Amino acid sequence: MSDWAAKRFWSTVAIERRDYGHVILLDGRLVKTPAKEILSVPTQAMADAIATEWDAQSDKIDPRTMPTTRSANAALDKVTPQKTEVTALIAAYAEDDFLCYRAPAPQELIERQKQAWDPLLAWAAQAFDAPLHTTEGVMHVEQPANSVINLTAGVTAQTSFQLAALHDLVSMSGSLVIGLAAQAGAFEIDDLWTRSRLDELWQIEHWGQDDDADATAALKQAAFFHADRFYKLCFKN
Repeated sequence: MSDWAAKRFWSTVAIERRDYGHVILLDGRLVKTPAKEILSVPTQAMADAIATEWDAQSDKIDPRTMPTTRSANAALDKVTPQKTEVTALIAAYAEDDFLCYRAPAPQELIERQKQAWDPLLAWAAQAFDAPLHTTEGVMHVEQPANSVINLTAGVTAQTSFQLAALHDLVSMSGSLVIGLAAQAGAFEIDDLWTRSRLDELWQIEHWGQDDDADATAALKQAAFFHADRFYKLCFKN
């Protein structure tokens, strides 16, 4: 049974514009989410990407090759019915963004963190009127109430599809500021990923590679880059 996989059962893939969004049809039948909701997405570009994934399936369906479909499913099945909870989960990073916690030593690492992370905090201060305090070590540092409120507002204003992307941008990088900066296009996405990995890259420099850690990092990077692409699809008609 471990080798079982659903087989392709359709010949044609089509897209239609309905009153409630863009839908995908397989031989004229609506594609639905795992929770049996109609897979309706906000833009033509997102529908095109999903249709391409379904059309590319061969004899056996491989969900691993359908990241846009998975993200749209998550937006409809997971984010929409519990949007308040998901918003709160993401916004909580404003109170403990890892960019605010700096190494006490060595000096070279201190300087690298400053060079990589200070521009991100400066961006958040300007873009969201949300200056954040930094501290040495890992003990919690209280952030200005207005900064937390303003960053939270930036999360709350997003649609379920945008939140699905932001959730992965934040969880993969560990930083709400990085996630919001990615959405704003304030930094190149590969640059943001490198900045988020600064401490890990430092460890690799000094202690060498770890195959398991590298594999995990590669999966996170792929998810981070996909979340960036998915967010952009929310706006491309």
